[in-house]
Amino acid sequence: MNIPFLGNWRKRNDGDRPVAVRDVSEDVPAGRDGADRRAEEPAHGTGGGAAGDAGVAELLAECELLRARAEDAGIELDDTPESLEALDQLLPRWRDDPEELPWLGNDAGLYLGTVVVRTVPGASWHIWPGGGPVVRLVSGRELNVVETGLDWAVTGAPELSQVYAEVRSY
Repeated sequence: MNIPFLGNWRKRNDGDRPVAVRDVSEDVPAGRDGADRRAEEPAHGTGGGAAGDAGVAELLAECELLRARAEDAGIELDDTPESLEALDQLLPRWRDDPEELPWLGNDAGLYLGTVVVRTVPGASWHIWPGGGPVVRLVSGRELNVVETGLDWAVTGAPELSQVYAEVRSY
């Protein structure tokens, strides 16, 4: 399986080293009624400051395809809100390529999440049991950034900078 961003991350983080994997289902407490709360609680939050959390955040920040397209257009993605505004101004050439469209949308969402996590106090990544990353704000609100990025890539709305502005004001 060829996943470019994962390969690059593994090269930088000593991909030859064995990695321990644990079952996160043990981390999910049962409710008062004994029911499994996996659908209600994240399996893993990346805002806790542990070394593994930083690795997950770094992996989510890769956005290799989006960074390549932005660089081709002369835009530097420096993880700032201003870079989101610049992305909103890109000509959506990716819409002509049905294979690239979902990948670029996924990257756009992950990049939006990266900017939020790095610039909004208290924001952190959380990975749901199904594997989907969301950004949790200090208020408890969760932002499905991948879905937002896909919507942006397909239709151009909502603009990434607009979503960021709403998050900042929340």
